Amino acid sequence: MGEGFATEFLSEVMELPQLTETNRKMAYVVNGSEVINYTHFSLALNKSRRFAIWVAWNVDGGSIKKLSRKGIPFVVDRDIPIEFQVGGEIYEGNRLDRGHIARRADLVWGELGEAKQANMDSFYFTNITPQMDDFNQSVKGGLWGRLEDAVFDDALVDGLRISVFGGPVFRENDRIFRGVRIPREYWKLIGFVENRELKARAFLLTQNLDDLEVLELDEFRVYQVALSEIEDRCELRFSTALKDADKVGAELAQLELPKRRPLESLQEINWS
Repeated sequence: MGEGFATEFLSEVMELPQLTETNRKMAYVVNGSEVINYTHFSLALNKSRRFAIWVAWNVDGGSIKKLSRKGIPFVVDRDIPIEFQVGGEIYEGNRLDRGHIARRADLVWGELGEAKQANMDSFYFTNITPQMDDFNQSVKGGLWGRLEDAVFDDALVDGLRISVFGGPVFRENDRIFRGVRIPREYWKLIGFVENRELKARAFLLTQNLDDLEVLELDEFRVYQVALSEIEDRCELRFSTALKDADKVGAELAQLELPKRRPLESLQEINWS
């Protein structure tokens, strides 16, 4: 496998999230660590849910390669017991897509051979969750799928480099389909340096504001949230440096999520 997420990829260090005791008991551990490395990304895997707890990836916007995904299969990671992974069987004959957590387009950078390996690594099922078809293109013009692009458009990102964390929110009332609990919420944290200042902005994609059971595309909403809210929902702990870099988080956390207005466009994101 590759060297994985680089904590010193930016001019300011971005540490990997730490698991709480609850998550640690559920994590797949190899050689004493829950961190599993691939090319340009790393993740921690929940053995019970069989999906990633978190995925962390680096994006070098200045050396992205245009590589095709044609012919690259989705595969289980043979270095991890199959019973801890959800493979292709859940996706047959329904509207569920194999959805990347770390975007394939984010990972294909660097030297050509390196980018090609990252392209293939992105298709491991450990980086995949079941998502409704057109997930990233659903409601509000596909905001979720364009968050990483938006920071490059709307902030003066030092070195055209960002680091991203993301994953599903595991809830006890997630719907069970073919024996698998399908996450209904996802989170993402984008870290970048602007004018030598580390900044972190957190987002939540949810279709569960009113505990609805319907899985319709128009139920998805994207919110900008406080990093502390991601910690609470996901049983994760981020570094003090990252929490300090979330300058807008305290204000966002004042209102309960159902009372907030979801993002209508990328221009509404507060990157400042």
